[in-house]
Amino acid sequence: MSSFSDLIERVKASIKETDPDHVRALQLDGSDVRIIDVRERDEFVEGHIEGSDFIPRGLLDLKIENAVPDKSQPVILYCAGGTRSALAARTLLELGYADVKSMAGGFTAWKRSGHPVHIPKTLSQEQLNRYSRHLIIPEVGEKGQAKLLDTRVLMLGAGGLGSPAAYYLAAAGVGTIGIIDSDVVDRSNLQRQILHTDDRVGMAKVDSAEKTIKALNPDVEVVKYQDWLSSQNALEIFEGWDIVVDGGDNFATRYLVNDACVHLGIPNVHGSVYRFEGQVTSFVPGQGPCYRCLYPEPPPPELAPSCQEAGVLGVLPGIIGLLQAIEVIKLAAGIGEPLAGRLLTFDGMKTSFRELKLRRDPECSMCGDDAEFTGFIDYDVFCNVS
Repeated sequence: MSSFSDLIERVKASIKETDPDHVRALQLDGSDVRIIDVRERDEFVEGHIEGSDFIPRGLLDLKIENAVPDKSQPVILYCAGGTRSALAARTLLELGYADVKSMAGGFTAWKRSGHPVHIPKTLSQEQLNRYSRHLIIPEVGEKGQAKLLDTRVLMLGAGGLGSPAAYYLAAAGVGTIGIIDSDVVDRSNLQRQILHTDDRVGMAKVDSAEKTIKALNPDVEVVKYQDWLSSQNALEIFEGWDIVVDGGDNFATRYLVNDACVHLGIPNVHGSVYRFEGQVTSFVPGQGPCYRCLYPEPPPPELAPSCQEAGVLGVLPGIIGLLQAIEVIKLAAGIGEPLAGRLLTFDGMKTSFRELKLRRDPECSMCGDDAEFTGFIDYDVFCNVS
């Protein structure tokens, strides 16, 4: 009768193997190869190869086609010593994957060769429960959730756009949320600003926002700036944040946010609303245009009234704010296609979306080829704000 050793010997004869040095060389060359860890979760969290995907061998048959839809893409599997990965490699060959290898010696040989080991931030049992619906999405998983928990997102405003965006980002597990807002809760805010409640009228918006966010998800750290964003404090406030969400309602603030983000190299997820219409895009330095490419000059004040002057349908900021939240999650987790270079507009009266292509202006005063940051300007004067 055949033993398990005989089975493994036959399996290894039917697959291709590679070694840790070759896998590391592929990593350093930036090769388009998917490295998959087929061990159990407790083994993975104790240390794994940086950039590898975690799919336990017992779930590989079910999850591999979502994780690697292109069956011609090179795949390298590894386990602790090379046995489970060999069995997994044969499974993938039977599923039609054309270029599959098992790493001989597994993670033990990888460590013995002196290659770097990544020890991830582990999720507590409570976090595993809270974010369970994220964890089963192949594009997010534990790796993506850990990235969200490590991300610092700065919200400009706890108003119509900032409220839904911050609320859902907190629910999603963004680890640190900063909020800039100098205002207090007014009853007229409650038609759209869902972070606030009637019993908090007169309370500082940053305090009200913190109470709501903490009640939803105690995991989230809230950093409050009860201040008016200005040329004097923008760099001090923005420095150290990973992503900025622009929920401002005037052009002077939008230009200031743009200039600070371009100068510091921070992605700026922009949204705006007007009555029944809204728009959203992501200005990602080095990947597309900035706000000044879209609007080189501000419109006359009479053609760009604020929500207070023109009104806004209460649910509209919810739609745009949630689209901003999706953009933040994609940027933070490194998944999907952010709206860099694309402007998404929404017409609530027709319930229709439209996408416009945006191009970077090589002569842009802020992100152009020869642009040089010389400091902030007087944005109120620039926008003719009296």
